[in-house]
Amino acid sequence: MEAKYYEMNIAGCIRRLPRVRITDKMEIASFVLLGDAELVIKAADALVKRLPRVDYLITAEAKGIPLVQEMARILGMKRYFVARKSVKPYMTDPFVTEVYSITTQKKQILCLDKEESDMIRGKKILIVDDVISTGESLKAMESLVEKAGGELMGKAAVLAEGDAAKRKDIIYLEPLPVFPVTVSR
Repeated sequence: MEAKYYEMNIAGCIRRLPRVRITDKMEIASFVLLGDAELVIKAADALVKRLPRVDYLITAEAKGIPLVQEMARILGMKRYFVARKSVKPYMTDPFVTEVYSITTQKKQILCLDKEESDMIRGKKILIVDDVISTGESLKAMESLVEKAGGELMGKAAVLAEGDAAKRKDIIYLEPLPVFPVTVSR
C-alpha cells in the first residue's frame, strides 16, 4: 500500500507530513516538530510576533519544548515552564491534572513542582504547544496555570488541527486538516 502525505507551508518551510490512521474513520497528518531545528526557529519567530505581553511561557512535555525554548530566547525570557508527564522524585507538593490526548490515545497526567507553581502565581502566562487538536491538553494546562494562580493570557501553537482551526481563543500559524478514511472496494 502506497504511503499518503499532506504537504504544507509552515512559516516558510515546506513539509511533507505522512498521513496516519488513528481511528477506523480518521487519519491525521503526522507533524513532528522535535528535531526540526529550521522549523522550530522560523515557527517561534512567526508566533512571537502574534503574542500578547506575557511574563512566562509554559508547555507540556515533550514536543513543545524546543518551540518554547526558542520563543523564550527571542522574547529575552530567562525562564519558561514544562509541565511534566509524571511526578518526579525531586518534586515537592506537585500540582497534578489529568489529560486525554488524541496522539497518545490514553490518559496522562501533567504536573508542576510547587517551586514552579509559586513562580507562576500572579504572573501573565501563555500556553504553547506544537499542535492544538481536541483541546484536551490545553484544558489540562489551563487547569495547572489556574491552580498555580497564574493569569492565562492565551494559547499558541504552530498548527491547529481539524475543528481547532475554527477556535477564536488560540493563536496558530496554519490549519491542519484531518482526513476521513475512505474505504476502497
